[in-house]
Amino acid sequence: MDDRQLDLTEAQIAIKSKYPPINKKYEYLDHTADVQIHSWGSSLEEAFEQCAMGMFGYMTDTETVEPIDTVEVESEGEDMESLLFHFLDDWLYKFSADLFFIPREVKVVHLDRMHFKIRSIGWGEEFSIEKHPQGTEVKAITYSAMQIHDKEKPEIFAIIDI
Repeated sequence: MDDRQLDLTEAQIAIKSKYPPINKKYEYLDHTADVQIHSWGSSLEEAFEQCAMGMFGYMTDTETVEPIDTVEVESEGEDMESLLFHFLDDWLYKFSADLFFIPREVKVVHLDRMHFKIRSIGWGEEFSIEKHPQGTEVKAITYSAMQIHDKEKPEIFAIIDI
C-alpha cells in the first residue's frame, strides 16, 4: 500500500507469496479528509482500471485477494467525468452494498468514448476481515477536482470520500 503499510498476518503474507506482485500504476496524493487517487496507464482503459484498483487498494492490500470469482460491471455517463464517477461508484457498490466483492484485478473490456459507456470485469473474492487487512473505508466518489487526461500518457485524478 505504498507509504500506508498494513500489518499483515502470516496467512495474508502466504497469499501474497502465491501470486506475482500487482503492477500498480497509481499513487495517493494528500487531500483534506479525502484521498486523491492519481492513476495512469498506457491507455485510458488502463488508467480507469488503475483508478478502481487505487480505490480498492486504500481499503485493503489487494495482493492478499485471491482471483477466485468474477464480477462484471457496466457503467454509463453523460460525459467522461460522469462515466468515471459511475464506473468507480458501481465498483464501490459491488463492495459495500451488493457482494462485498474485492477485486485483485479490474480489466476494462470495452470503453465507448462516443456514448460514454464502459464494461469491466474484476477477478477477486468476497472481502473477509479474517483474510484481508482492513484499510480505510471508502464512503463515496466525488466529482471534486476530477481530471481525465487522454493524451500520450493517459492519467486520471479522482477524489474519494473516506
